[in-house]
Amino acid sequence: VVSTQSTGDHNTRSTTFQDPRVATSGISSGIHYERSYRWKFGQFRHLCSRASLPTGHIKITVSRSSVFEDSFNQILNIPPQDLKRRLFISFKGEEGLDYGGLAREWFFLLSHEMLNPMYCLFEYASKNNYSLQINPASYINPHHLTYFKFVGRIIALALFHNKYIDKGFTLPFYKRILDKPLTMLDLKSIDEDFYNSLKWVKENDLEECGLELYFAHEFEVLGEVKIHELKPGGEDILVTEENKEEYVNLMVSWRFTRGVEEQFKSFLEGFNEIVPIQWLQYFDERELELILVGIQDFDIQDWQAHTIYRNYRRSDKQIQWFWQFVNDISDEQRSRLLQFVTGTCRLPIGGFSELMGSNGAQKFCIERVGKENWLPRS
Repeated sequence: VVSTQSTGDHNTRSTTFQDPRVATSGISSGIHYERSYRWKFGQFRHLCSRASLPTGHIKITVSRSSVFEDSFNQILNIPPQDLKRRLFISFKGEEGLDYGGLAREWFFLLSHEMLNPMYCLFEYASKNNYSLQINPASYINPHHLTYFKFVGRIIALALFHNKYIDKGFTLPFYKRILDKPLTMLDLKSIDEDFYNSLKWVKENDLEECGLELYFAHEFEVLGEVKIHELKPGGEDILVTEENKEEYVNLMVSWRFTRGVEEQFKSFLEGFNEIVPIQWLQYFDERELELILVGIQDFDIQDWQAHTIYRNYRRSDKQIQWFWQFVNDISDEQRSRLLQFVTGTCRLPIGGFSELMGSNGAQKFCIERVGKENWLPRS
């Protein structure tokens, strides 16, 4: 048996599902983040703890096959203040008590569904960037603004209850949540071609190049070409060396808000009902991303260092076989292994040393139980 010291034992109130922490590129799972971040995170958790309601719980019952719609229909009918109570999640047709694991799994499964570009609420930032941003074509769903309010509530609930989601947004999206100013450089991570074209405008003399630009821009939504004026009468205002700085700034602002102003407003409405933006004022966009989605890179030495054994010794051949197997497989397979054991393929920000269970930190554990012909269990 491989576990994180929890095998779904209702007597000990333990759970097999651990906190999902999704990928951010280039961060090791053995990350040593700054004390200032720990302080900020501690302050935020303190605010959430003070605002939580200590008595009672909110029960949410969903089907795995329709987790998005079931959750949508229930969450928006619950007063925001009541959602600050403990969440008690139940999956239809499945027995089990929720000591925290089912709630973590619910956030993971729900976020996977509601952020799926198939629903046209969100889209990938670009063909090479799978971070998510609001889809300006979301209006094809006549109820899209209500869905964005729901998504805002869920994202805030994940933060409030210290749970984690399956997919991450673009860094500029996090900056907008934090109400931080966006710059031209922020464009580079989501639309490098657009960034390079504006950079060229800034660095070159338009009159010498004979290039005619106007304070308007064409863009396509669902096959329809639209023209957006960057300022009143923009279609007739020529961009010159004297006003091109204004042009670039207006283009940057438009690129981040094009066709998504109402959607983002609805998202923030739902978000603020649970977590006031001022609670996050000390964080930057990368820190907010870490809190919400975590990391995915596997440091096997960190994994081994924070694993304990029951009825095994570290030198036993079965343990040696296990670690040899972990070393030989790909990161994707390691993710699947971790998901089999803990219920999720995500790691906490601090790596394996901070795996969490229903009663706090719990080590990854390999335990000998049952008969020799039993298949692995978790």
